[in-house]
Amino acid sequence: MLVKLSSSALRQTRWYEYGVRFLLGGLATVFAGVVSARFGVAIGGLFLALPAIFCASATLIESHERRTKEKAGLSGRKRGQQAAALDAAGAGLGSLGLAAFAATFYALVAASVIGTFAAALLAWAAVSVSAWWLRRKLRVTAHVTRTERKG
Repeated sequence: MLVKLSSSALRQTRWYEYGVRFLLGGLATVFAGVVSARFGVAIGGLFLALPAIFCASATLIESHERRTKEKAGLSGRKRGQQAAALDAAGAGLGSLGLAAFAATFYALVAASVIGTFAAALLAWAAVSVSAWWLRRKLRVTAHVTRTERKG
């Protein structure tokens, strides 16, 4: 599977969907700022690290996929749910990479900020790609095992 960049999704998204994402992301950031002011930057940073627009994007992905299938005369409910679930899986894998970045940065920051940033970036990339590869490998293996049982 080759990862590609496609601008077609930008043309398919309605203007108000971008507004919803911007609004909810902004509200999540303001909430993190309020928590930070009240409980300190360590606690506020945890809230800022939350995927601020995940909920909005998951619902928008679901509704977009459902609309696309319904335009073709099919029920798009299941397809919309599957697309949102795939987005959630990607967010989870990305969170593993983010945790590796944070742990590396925390462990090495006293030595050199620039070097630490580079090391943390490499840790993020290695963990994210490894998690994606492992998920894909396990998914293929599970599919093959299920197919063998049926046959």
